[in-house]
Amino acid sequence: MNRIPFILLLAFLHSCAQKPWYGDLTYLGKLPSKLNEISGITTNDGETIWAIEDNGNKNQIYAVNPEANLIKQFKIDNAKNHDWEDLARDPEGNIYIGDFGNNNNERENLRILKVPNPDQAQEGKIKVEKIKFHYPEQKKFPPKKSKLHFDCEAFFYHNNFLYLITKDRARPYLGKAYIYKVPAEKGDHAAALVGEFVSCTDPLFCSITGADISPDGTKIALLGSGFIWLFTDFNSDDFTQGKLQTIDVLHRTQQESICFKDNNTILIADEQSKTKGRNLYSYTLD
Repeated sequence: MNRIPFILLLAFLHSCAQKPWYGDLTYLGKLPSKLNEISGITTNDGETIWAIEDNGNKNQIYAVNPEANLIKQFKIDNAKNHDWEDLARDPEGNIYIGDFGNNNNERENLRILKVPNPDQAQEGKIKVEKIKFHYPEQKKFPPKKSKLHFDCEAFFYHNNFLYLITKDRARPYLGKAYIYKVPAEKGDHAAALVGEFVSCTDPLFCSITGADISPDGTKIALLGSGFIWLFTDFNSDDFTQGKLQTIDVLHRTQQESICFKDNNTILIADEQSKTKGRNLYSYTLD
């Protein structure tokens, strides 16, 4: 037998046998194909993980288990998926859908959908309460390229308010996110600007794509594609004035979904991109 092809064959078989590498993330499972474009996750108990997809997908919320297997789903009966970008939850178990994706900064129908605790509902259809809002700082739809500050893919619930973290679409790109808060109640609200934050300046990794607050309210995690910005020791609406730890998870995929499973465990999901993604991961904080 020719020795060179044999060695090449062994090398090929060895490479096929190697396990995928996920950096510092722990792989939990492959999400169902219904969640190719997963854009938000949240959980009330760590066992049932709720998920949504973004623009162009169904008006559905899905539940998966910690191994990423689909266990149930609901159709939102009275709201359309304009661009659902994140999920949040409150202490009563209600979850909130952020219908505020705004890539071109031209939407005037931004809203958040309050879903009554789906853990207690039967599978089928479910109705939501609508929380409308606008950014007072936006005067034109769309504004000029240097003012494209009104897209959003990340938010969380805290003390009867929803905190929105915007995604930088401006040119030149500065990696700047603005923090707004909106009352977590039905109405048409002016979002209040409470702070701003520069993550980093690489547009591939630095835009904020998800957010959550720990169950005990002491940690806030913002997500980018491969990075977590973790805030602690904050004592005001502008949590960016607290202590910041930047965490490189050493895995570069289209990560758009993050939530706390408990006070020290974070769950992350990424979108399907060619042969990568559509996975559920965990990350344990130090």
